[in-house]
Amino acid sequence: MIFNITNEVVEMKVFILIGAINAFLAVALGAFGAHGLEGKVEPKYLETWKTAVTYQMFHATGIFIIGILAGKLPASALISWSGWLMLIGIVLFSGSLYVLSVTKISILGAVTPFGGMAFLVAWVLMIIAAVKYL
Repeated sequence: MIFNITNEVVEMKVFILIGAINAFLAVALGAFGAHGLEGKVEPKYLETWKTAVTYQMFHATGIFIIGILAGKLPASALISWSGWLMLIGIVLFSGSLYVLSVTKISILGAVTPFGGMAFLVAWVLMIIAAVKYL
């Protein structure tokens, strides 16, 4: 039996998987922050950790939505780039905040805005794709 798997189906599955993994990690890291870091890091760093978790979960959901859209819309570089930029944003934005929270290496804060820009561009690409295809 030959399976005809289109690029759209592969992309859909990849983004749904990436979104689900990041949602899982956000829950796990949120629990770790609440139970493992409380009393071990200064309150401002615990708040920084919470910000990282919040943005990771928002964008995990965004990536999940990208996966659904990838399966419903014609193949689109706009949708694909939106998903990859959300993942890059999670790594740069949330990742830098996680590391900053536990190491207190303040220079890592210089990386965070690049993640924020990746998030913004990703959402703009999703808006463009929605206007173009929906």
